[in-house]
Amino acid sequence: MIDAVAAEWLKLWSLRSNRYLLLASLLSVLLSAGIAAMVTAGFDNQSGDALLRFDSLGDGLGAGLPVACFVMAALGALSVTAEHATGLIRTSLVAVPRRWLFLVAKIPPLVAVASGAGLVLVYGMHLAAQAVLGDRAGQVLHDGRTLGVSLDEPGTGAGLLVAGAALPLAALVGLGLGALIRSAAGTLVALVVLLFVLPAGAQVLPRPLGAQAGSFLFVNLPGQIAGAGGPGILSPMAASALLVAYPVAALSLGAAALAVRGKGRTPLVAGGIATAVLVATAVVPGGAAASALAWRPCGGELECASVRVPLDWSAPEGRKLTLKIGRLPATGTHRRIGTLFAVPGGPGGSGVQDLEQRAASFASLRSRFDVVSVDPRNTIRKQDRCLIGGPVLTLPADQAAYERQAATITRAAQRCRAADPELFDHQDSASVARDIEVVRAALGEERLSVLATSYGGVPGITYARMLPGRVRAMVFDGAADHLAGRETGLRLEAAAIEGQFARFTAWCASSDDCALRGRDPGRVWRALTAAADRAPVPVKGTDVAYSGFDLKVAAAPDLISPGTAPAHPNWQRFARAVDQAVAGDAAGFASYVRTATGSPKVPSFTGMNRTHCPDGLGFRDFADYRRAKALGERLSPNFAGNELWHPLACAGWPSPVSNPPPSGLPPSGLPSMVGVGSWVDHDRTAGIVARVPGSATVRLDGPGHGLYLSGNQCVIAHVNRYLTTGVPTAATCHPPG
Repeated sequence: MIDAVAAEWLKLWSLRSNRYLLLASLLSVLLSAGIAAMVTAGFDNQSGDALLRFDSLGDGLGAGLPVACFVMAALGALSVTAEHATGLIRTSLVAVPRRWLFLVAKIPPLVAVASGAGLVLVYGMHLAAQAVLGDRAGQVLHDGRTLGVSLDEPGTGAGLLVAGAALPLAALVGLGLGALIRSAAGTLVALVVLLFVLPAGAQVLPRPLGAQAGSFLFVNLPGQIAGAGGPGILSPMAASALLVAYPVAALSLGAAALAVRGKGRTPLVAGGIATAVLVATAVVPGGAAASALAWRPCGGELECASVRVPLDWSAPEGRKLTLKIGRLPATGTHRRIGTLFAVPGGPGGSGVQDLEQRAASFASLRSRFDVVSVDPRNTIRKQDRCLIGGPVLTLPADQAAYERQAATITRAAQRCRAADPELFDHQDSASVARDIEVVRAALGEERLSVLATSYGGVPGITYARMLPGRVRAMVFDGAADHLAGRETGLRLEAAAIEGQFARFTAWCASSDDCALRGRDPGRVWRALTAAADRAPVPVKGTDVAYSGFDLKVAAAPDLISPGTAPAHPNWQRFARAVDQAVAGDAAGFASYVRTATGSPKVPSFTGMNRTHCPDGLGFRDFADYRRAKALGERLSPNFAGNELWHPLACAGWPSPVSNPPPSGLPPSGLPSMVGVGSWVDHDRTAGIVARVPGSATVRLDGPGHGLYLSGNQCVIAHVNRYLTTGVPTAATCHPPG
């Protein structure tokens, strides 16, 4: 055996064509650098969100690896076809009469040469591509990957080693095919089909069939073994088994072709069994989540199902509720990671409607995740007229006024509660969090990745607190902080709205579109609201009048969300309404409020309060209210009182607090998290995730709320990166344009 191997080593190095082949393999390095240069040229000609739409080059091997595999496979093929072409095969078989030994003896020198050359090539391709990309390699893309990856990136080194190991296996595939076909030209054609034609054909197939079929091709297996994040649906074990199956099958066929007088059955049977075992490992489905839900189409790409949950979680065997679940299924182009559960805001928002209307935000993420949401038990329907209205609040001046308003709130709540008292009394966020756990179990997922938006942060926090081991990853996007105390919450709200007012005044000073330009907007606004508190401003043609508190509550949405820059249409509307109110008519505010709510003044929505109040949002008593009011007056000279609107609505609430604010999160068991927020809510979400070590925030340097669902491409890219890798990274994004 040793003599046979030594002879094959001499043959390998005595062929001058083999040296030329190894030299030609350097074309793979040049190709990787050339592709990177083309991408760089296109990248430098783009800006803003267009940069996020590029496809990742990953480790830079994509274009060069098939060429390197072809060269190594050709090296293996020529080591046997050259002997057939020259007739030396007869001499070799006389010297080594055991034909299987003749073929096996070619393997060690071939593997040694291809392994050494392979490592040089893959590291050369990687370094060349990254050198051309330069600093651009770190650009985070829409699918969560980066344009390139450095050797410092976790998994890159392992990925290059796997790719290097694939090259000697490619050489063995060439050796087996060469022994089978016996013609250099025929074998090279077969290799071109295997390494270039079939992958190109898979790319033109419709999604997701093309990506799924391409997953099983030789050149796409190394990246799936290393978990590089590129296309491919196979697990690392399945991809490894299939990568080995290729040379095993080729060598088995080659050995059978070399054998004579019926003895070819032995290598064929042995190799066939080995190949079948390896292929079975690759194609038999792994441990996918076993869902107990019956999904059905319910519009577009959306699928729907339902689950039954206890109405009262303290009596789980009692009455049940049926919750509607929506799913945007994974597209099947990448190895599936799991399920992203989107917790809707409000409270009262429909998660199924969010998926239907905001599916585009999840397009890239769905290559790796199913996206699931629910219509929570506290979802408010348009036909629930009682829940979408409520009393108009005032700032009570004394205990008696506080109690009178509380009585009004009680009567309004009782009118809605009368339809179904048991259901009305179990709308707290802790019940919503427990319902999410029922959905998780029905999905068959061991853990969930969670995106909690706006008030969805409260059930999100509750779920993380109750079931930390069920959380794989968690994103809080503009989320309400159930963990912050009263004073901290008031300070954050005051800072947010005063910051927006300062930005408004700066814009007004330089914009011809501002109706208050040339005046001091702050002084005008403060004088208007102070005067309106003494003598409310009428809405001409009606019997409605606006106090200073009414003006602040009505103006806050426009101030917080100015609209698209640089025109800022909502700020324009706010300035016009202020100018009109100064002239004695609050119709500008009333018109906006009536359009948004159907009411001449902003009502305290009973549907929202049936969750806010059991979650402990309200004041303990009049004294607690007075302390908060005094703090707001110190912190917010322009909008003092606006922050009291939601808590005031819980005075006199007929059901008790069942989900009070917790003291914190579990000290262990939770993954590092990501908080997302804009000018108005970043600090709030930062406060949530700061409680978990290793967490980070993605900050939008601009206005906005619910940034992932609203389609901010930069935010989506960074959140997708966290959800796919599990590693939080701090980032700052900017508004489009």
